[in-house]
Amino acid sequence: MGLRVLGCLFNLPTAVIYGSLSLFVSILHNVFLLYYVDTFVSVYKIDKLSFWIGETVFLIWNSLNDPLFGWLSDRVFLSTQQSGVEISSPEVILKRLKALSRNGPLFALSFLAFWVSWAHPGLQFLLCLCLYDSFLTMVDLNHNALLADLAVSAKDRTSLNFYCSLFSAIGSLSVFMSYAVWNKEDFFSFRIFCVVLALCSVAGFTLATWLLRQRFETEVKVKWDQESTLKELYIEQPSAPLEKRITLGEYLKQLSRHHNFLWFICMNLVQVFHCHFNSNFFPLFLEHLLSDRISLSTGSFLLGVSYIAPHLNNLYFLSLCQRCGVYAVVRGLFFLKLALSIIMLLAGPDQVHLLCIFIASNRVFTEGTCKLLNLVVTDLVDEDFVLNRRKQAASALLFGMVALVTKPGQTFAPLIGIWLLCTYTGYDIFQRAPLSNVVSAQPKLASNAAWEPTLRQGCFYLLVFIPITCAFLQLLSWSQFRLHGRRLQMVKSQRQSLTQSRSREIRMI
Repeated sequence: MGLRVLGCLFNLPTAVIYGSLSLFVSILHNVFLLYYVDTFVSVYKIDKLSFWIGETVFLIWNSLNDPLFGWLSDRVFLSTQQSGVEISSPEVILKRLKALSRNGPLFALSFLAFWVSWAHPGLQFLLCLCLYDSFLTMVDLNHNALLADLAVSAKDRTSLNFYCSLFSAIGSLSVFMSYAVWNKEDFFSFRIFCVVLALCSVAGFTLATWLLRQRFETEVKVKWDQESTLKELYIEQPSAPLEKRITLGEYLKQLSRHHNFLWFICMNLVQVFHCHFNSNFFPLFLEHLLSDRISLSTGSFLLGVSYIAPHLNNLYFLSLCQRCGVYAVVRGLFFLKLALSIIMLLAGPDQVHLLCIFIASNRVFTEGTCKLLNLVVTDLVDEDFVLNRRKQAASALLFGMVALVTKPGQTFAPLIGIWLLCTYTGYDIFQRAPLSNVVSAQPKLASNAAWEPTLRQGCFYLLVFIPITCAFLQLLSWSQFRLHGRRLQMVKSQRQSLTQSRSREIRMI
């Protein structure tokens, strides 16, 4: 029986095993996002100053660690192809898998550090956030880099991303299961639940990376056997030229001349801002636009749909990408965002059913666009490889540089949203109590009722004008992006020919 199960695992497609890694991340990360603030504020009683110090340090570290880890991982790949040191694609993939096999289990262990009080709340909050984010970044960078390293063709990469979305949707179920055990007064059941999740994640990372390593270690062994044969055939090998190391400054200069990369990060910065704006203000929109007009179950349904639907919706978007291309699908989503926002603006805040559909679809389509953009980054990896004649694609480093420029959007989203709301309505969420419970139809206090008309109008304008502004900016920058159509086909053809030329030469000899 055991051998049969092992045989079935060995026969799984590479795309399925690669996608399963998303499951072992999402089952932990979704629970972390939902409960870590409430745990430290309500259970550990962290003070306000320590909380904001921890969040500030975390924001800085969160932005810097992506390019830092990407540079440490991929700086050896930045030299040109004329250098003497050759690294094959299977070796690069094995390097990524070894990093995942180490950092995946450590990521799961760092997740457990949140749910047991072991230090002063302020110190534990700071250390846990930075430690967790460090391992999460290492896992994300190597996992995303594999998307560019495992395949070059758009069809194969879309297939890999399809399974990532499918397993991420399955991983979102951990949030629904967590509701059954979450209790701030009795934390024991929730801790056991988190330990079970972490053990599943450790086992999953270990098994998935081991299965993938078995496949590529065979290819590396064949390569070494071929090289040893070549050494026996030649008495004198031509001396390899010295490798030219590229510094960080030179790499940044290369990126500054990468036209498509610059336009992409402009567009993606706005996209990251919009994604986090929707996440931050989704409960506020439900509370002040819909709480007295919909039932509690309808509000809960909208919350659930907004959480899991982006993963499922992405499966359809990926099938569209195979037929129409990523560029056309992303541009279509920008136009759809603009059209829906204008329709909602013209309809006004009193159309309850339309408002429910718009609030949910706005978040679903925005999150769906974010999940497609990894495919665009892998295309930029190909172009960077061709333009700068890398000996190997520096995929993790490029993903890190994209994150460095776009992650400030996470910080700008709540700051700009709160500033706009305060400027228009005079309402300060830090100095006033919430007007009502989210998605509940409880009667409002008289002091709160005076704020309602202005605040409701302010929330509505935020809801529609932010997507309209983002859509205009994104369509402007996306129209300057040229890595699609014939140019994309040419870049992929050149990368495939460059990466395959060495193996063809070995076979010819």
